[in-house]
Amino acid sequence: MSTSRKLGIFVTMLGITYPVSAEQLLGFTEYQTNLPGGRHANVRTMRAVVVNVDSTGRRELAKDLVDQPDAWTQFAGWSPDGKIAIVGRGWVSPENAKWEEEHKTFRHVKEGCQYDTFLVDLETSKAMNITGVERVSFYNSGLFFWPNDPTKLGFTALIDGNSHPFRMDRDGRNKVDLTKDSKEFAYGFSSSRDGKRIAYHKNYQVYLADADGTNAVQIKTGNSFNFAPTWSPDGAWVLFVSGEHYNCHPHVVRADGTGLKKRADRGGYRGVVEFLDVADFHGGSSDTPIWARDGQSFFHTGLVGKCVELFQTTLEGKSTQLTRSKDGTLHYHPNPSPDGQSLAFGSKRDGVRQLIVMKLADRSEKRITNLKEGQGAMWLHWQP
Repeated sequence: MSTSRKLGIFVTMLGITYPVSAEQLLGFTEYQTNLPGGRHANVRTMRAVVVNVDSTGRRELAKDLVDQPDAWTQFAGWSPDGKIAIVGRGWVSPENAKWEEEHKTFRHVKEGCQYDTFLVDLETSKAMNITGVERVSFYNSGLFFWPNDPTKLGFTALIDGNSHPFRMDRDGRNKVDLTKDSKEFAYGFSSSRDGKRIAYHKNYQVYLADADGTNAVQIKTGNSFNFAPTWSPDGAWVLFVSGEHYNCHPHVVRADGTGLKKRADRGGYRGVVEFLDVADFHGGSSDTPIWARDGQSFFHTGLVGKCVELFQTTLEGKSTQLTRSKDGTLHYHPNPSPDGQSLAFGSKRDGVRQLIVMKLADRSEKRITNLKEGQGAMWLHWQP
């Protein structure tokens, strides 16, 4: 708790156009979607995968982490230099999975589930359980490399039923709870690009704070549901969704907590992707907006007729619809390329969740997965 053809991607610098290497990697998660037995029967098939942007060289990462029938891996991100992959390893016992299916809710208990995050060296394939060093929880997710500080990492740990954002050293030691003694559920943890500020939501209210967790300020929206704050590339703005649960929309606020503005409407879209084709008590994966690389706009999804389409919206609130699809099409999880020229996203067309890359200049598309019915691909991350 996510091969194709040559893309012909280019980047322009000083008026000269250069091709981007086709050997750039894309990381994501593949899995089964329709196995009988409910959520866990499918989730345990998840595998972290990388593939070149031209579709060649597909391979599964960290195979040895799937050391039990009820374990799985998920691709979760990259190091800033692109040499290390972030891979989550989850496990749920058959007994706990059965209880969850019967009660239609999660049961996070140490003896019944575990989630750790590993750093996987692409050259050597060596995997390090970084959240298992000086362990603070049996459930650790959301790991990221701290911006502008190569000595630090951030992650989120589940402690006594509540989620806490942590900061730790690059070797996994000296873990610091940034919401220490809080009895509220804090999630959606991110850092500004200069590494000096953090954002998270606690009990569905957004907070901005200094990097050590001090001077936390709540962004008062007047709404009951506020979720997944992320910093703009220049650190000037924070983007999140706000409203009611399953009826929330992209908002921005300045880094000092002022200037709150609603910037788009998702048109009735619930904002979650049902990533299984069998009944799932959890309801899906959050589908939240993401900044464009220049920080002047963001990408998001919204309901148009009977489709969930892709949009790009500026800080001034001007929206451009990027896709126009046949009824029933679902797009999800947009993610811009490092050069800002392309947009990767998921799309459920003809009943299968595939991953696609669009060239923003002409909106031409190339599919980068070729999955069959009963399979799915989610949670794509571009290699830096």
